[in-house]
Amino acid sequence: MSHSDEELQVEIKGLMLDPSSNVPIVILRDVRSQMFLPIWIGVFEANAIALRLEGVEPPRPMTHDLLRSFLEQLGGKVEKIVISDLRESTFFAVIHVRNQNAALTIDARPSDAIALALRTESPIFVLRTVLDKAQAVDLATDASDEEKLKKWLEEISPDELGKWTM
Repeated sequence: MSHSDEELQVEIKGLMLDPSSNVPIVILRDVRSQMFLPIWIGVFEANAIALRLEGVEPPRPMTHDLLRSFLEQLGGKVEKIVISDLRESTFFAVIHVRNQNAALTIDARPSDAIALALRTESPIFVLRTVLDKAQAVDLATDASDEEKLKKWLEEISPDELGKWTM
């Protein structure tokens, strides 16, 4: 595995709305550094992620709960999800699933992959090349083009990052 293929484990720092467009953003943070990666996502996926972050159990299975049930019933297990590419402003992800002795990789949108990872308590990784392409915000240094985002992240309180309302 080359340096650029290195998988960095990230955690979900929170959800917020882009102040300029009102589009939801999921904020991922490299667990070993202060690198933040914002990914703009859809409202439905943001809601699915928020419900899980807040520990809300919907009365009936939502799509990502259904996916988890399907996998479990078929004897599959999500091993990890990896944010694997960034092309033309679109992020790509892969869900790594193990079924008996077979290892499968399934193409997914990052938002769906993250929502599923939360439901299966699976680790989330980002390829280093994706962080480089995305010019992830490094809060340890001031060398960043994304001053606006950095400013939001610095000014936003943990309370705001943790809460998501539709």
